[in-house]
Amino acid sequence: MISFIVPAYNEEPLIGRTLAALHAAARDTGEAYEIVVVDDGSTDATAEVAIDHGARVLRVQHRQIASTRNAGARAASGDILMFVDADTIVTGATLNAALAALRAGAVAGGASLRLDGRLPWHGRVLLVVVRAGMRLGRLAAGCYVFCTRAAFEAAGGFDERLFASEEIALSRALARQGRVVILRETVVSSGRKLRTHSGWEIFGLMSAVVRQGRRALRSRERLGLWYGDRRSDPGP
Repeated sequence: MISFIVPAYNEEPLIGRTLAALHAAARDTGEAYEIVVVDDGSTDATAEVAIDHGARVLRVQHRQIASTRNAGARAASGDILMFVDADTIVTGATLNAALAALRAGAVAGGASLRLDGRLPWHGRVLLVVVRAGMRLGRLAAGCYVFCTRAAFEAAGGFDERLFASEEIALSRALARQGRVVILRETVVSSGRKLRTHSGWEIFGLMSAVVRQGRRALRSRERLGLWYGDRRSDPGP
């Protein structure tokens, strides 16, 4: 069985389309599947939208993405785990390619990344860098990570000491268990963070990570890009 694990915090506007796309993609494979939405303390109608779209909702109060994803993995029933962000669209072609890679012996992977809408110049530059780093380093973008349950458990799951970049740590841990692939097929995620945060904010955070290493990723307060109040997206 495939278990789609969708962490969510106040994702009422976007999660419906994500879940509808997952249902369509899963039906295209013919495989048994479930969708587990891990609602991490939302104050909007995220959970209600998820239930309306046929998902099982697990409610937690972590406000930490690694812990939230791990909670979803523990609650899931499948032997294939697919972590999909609540603002990300996965197609049938991408899902079929992931399953084919696992059947061919890979233990984990990700997909090529696209962001929706118009991006500012700093967003376009960052996207090029991220794509290149993902492919060269065989690192899965956090919005779409797939793996076997056996490899996930052997790798120790997501590192709950990290409040960001936990998918990079997991990709490296999974690579010690076997082959990790980055598919040519794409997922489309929201570009809202790049539209609502300035280049100075984003590159300042990157500079802090370069200077301080993992210490910069172990505090929620320093990571407003992920944990601060969500800003209004001017839209695509």
